[in-house]
Amino acid sequence: MKFSAALFASIVLGSGAADAFTAGVRRSAKVSSVSLRETISEELGTPCEDECALDSFPNLPPSVHPGVVTGQAMLDLLNHAKENGYAIPAVNCVSSSGINACLEAARKNDAPIIIQFSSGGSQFYGGKGLDNKNYAAAIAGAISGAFHVRTMAEQYGVPVILHTDHCAKKLLPWVDGLLAASERYHAKHGEPLFSSHMIDLSEEPIEENIEICKDYLARFAKIGMLLEMELGITGGEEDGVNNEDVALEDLYSKPEEIFQVYDELTPISNMFTIAAAFGNVHGVYSPGNVKLEPKILTRAQAYISEKLGDKAPADKKPVNFVFHGGSGSDVSDIQEAIGYGVIKMNIDTDTQWSYWEGIKNFESKFHDYLQGQIGNPEGADKPNKKYYDPRECMRAAEVNTVQRLDQCFADLKCTNVLGLGEVKEADNVLGPRRGGLPV
Repeated sequence: MKFSAALFASIVLGSGAADAFTAGVRRSAKVSSVSLRETISEELGTPCEDECALDSFPNLPPSVHPGVVTGQAMLDLLNHAKENGYAIPAVNCVSSSGINACLEAARKNDAPIIIQFSSGGSQFYGGKGLDNKNYAAAIAGAISGAFHVRTMAEQYGVPVILHTDHCAKKLLPWVDGLLAASERYHAKHGEPLFSSHMIDLSEEPIEENIEICKDYLARFAKIGMLLEMELGITGGEEDGVNNEDVALEDLYSKPEEIFQVYDELTPISNMFTIAAAFGNVHGVYSPGNVKLEPKILTRAQAYISEKLGDKAPADKKPVNFVFHGGSGSDVSDIQEAIGYGVIKMNIDTDTQWSYWEGIKNFESKFHDYLQGQIGNPEGADKPNKKYYDPRECMRAAEVNTVQRLDQCFADLKCTNVLGLGEVKEADNVLGPRRGGLPV
């Protein structure tokens, strides 16, 4: 499947502007360090003011800028998280509405964020009416979502790591399609379309897991992409992958296994993270049903540091860990894990609920206005259009999700990171032509 920035411009701007855009890309291709802010905001003529126009942030390394970050800027951001004791929330999104809620929450909390797509989420983003043979719909959907994130992340003035979630062996053709798109994008813009991808071969023998990850990391490293690999199995069920009945010992990684991964990947590139298992479970369960053991992570850091000897980093935390199955976890476990080198925590179940809860509460509040197009408690002939307008319930869902993400940012100690201060209230927020919206 072919998809390019020029095609995107043609869709958005029309053929004439697309020709100008393509010419600009050719000019920009001569400079390997071209940033996407120039292509999206300048080449497409997108307004870029206030935080969007910043080159960097007061409290972050100078390489980190508003918009999607890749390569060294991404590494600098992740290292800053590790050095300053916070983790970045990574939220699974299935729609532009969900993405916008994430960006709004990130700016509200003065923080970076990771936006990620699963294969199923990518397919949904492309539309369930599309055939997904050879993962065509999932590839197209993820690319469409990537362009949305890239365009809007600048506007919200926050740094975003653009990631894809679990990719089991059978799903590798999906990531192959996205990697090919990033390679083509890199040839024109000097950076990949996506920041990173996860390869989840935790159900395969560890030797096969590592060998395949090495092949992908070598390809990723050429264009400044990061690899997230999984070691051990995350329990529970998510996006059609059911690990509810796995053996208990598979939920806990061993220090020797983590060192094996670190030892074999590091000679290729340092652009990788490890989603080690320490009892993580997807979904939300009753208290006591999930037994997290964050100390597995610190034991692994100590083991690897001992193996590295004088080459170990000063903080004795050579590995960047990822926390999967974060929804519903106890805050003390989360923050303990951050202290052991966790720099990213996945969030999906909790934000799925928060989005639905926003819609549910909206329907409950305005129930009597949502039973027909005409007629409500104010009169039998009164129209209800401003209540059943889809923007209404969707905005209620976004607001509720932003509030839930506030808690996530706080739990991860990821607030007031950028140094921008409080966000200004949005001006000129227009409602339907027939009057303001109820929310």
